[in-house]
Amino acid sequence: MIVTQTDSGWQIINQQAHGMLAVQLASCWQVQKRPIHWFETLVALTEHDDGQDPWDGRNHLTTAGAPLHFQILEYSVDQCRRMIQIGLQKSRWNALMLSMHTSFLYEPKRGQDKELDAFLDQQIDNQKKWRKQYNATKAEAQYAYAFVQWCDALSLVLCMNQMPPESRRLEVSVGPDGISYYIVQRKDGSLSLDPWPFEKPTIDVHIEAFDLNQLLFADDNALYNAIQDAPVIIKQWTFSEKA
Repeated sequence: MIVTQTDSGWQIINQQAHGMLAVQLASCWQVQKRPIHWFETLVALTEHDDGQDPWDGRNHLTTAGAPLHFQILEYSVDQCRRMIQIGLQKSRWNALMLSMHTSFLYEPKRGQDKELDAFLDQQIDNQKKWRKQYNATKAEAQYAYAFVQWCDALSLVLCMNQMPPESRRLEVSVGPDGISYYIVQRKDGSLSLDPWPFEKPTIDVHIEAFDLNQLLFADDNALYNAIQDAPVIIKQWTFSEKA
């Protein structure tokens, strides 16, 4: 979950919904710069946070009983395996993108945990095998994953309300083309990216969020029910190339 504290409790965005937002952003990308295996790459974006622990016990709560923000969790090898298995049932390309995502996130942690190291070693072999099965070069796969990572980063900036005030620029990420992209929020609330990456001069994207007027929960079941009973809030953003 993506959890933001509010005056009266918490605002919750499901991580899978964040993946859907990433796909909306991806679908607007310049056509001539799209990676190969376009549809499989889009599906991988929707799946890059799948395989989460079930709503059972206290899997989605902090020790104190608050909704558990995803950044508090260090990593879960089991969740990574489940995520890749979900992608593998659709296509090797999906699994390749998801495998590369786990490498991007967790290679910096290599040497801290034997189970994680073994998993990362397996992904190196998997990625070689799946590239070969798709007759794709390493550069083609890296370009596609860099695109996935860029869309993921931009979606998280939106979901976590990270846009700085007073029209200051924030670096989103380096895109697949090797260029750093910066987001700016104008005084009217509209957003822009520099350089402009989208096919059209204006795009609109949205996501579901839920406001909870309660700070602590007894267990996952209580939190799950509170989310299901909460009114749906549609958060929307407009990007435009020019003011």
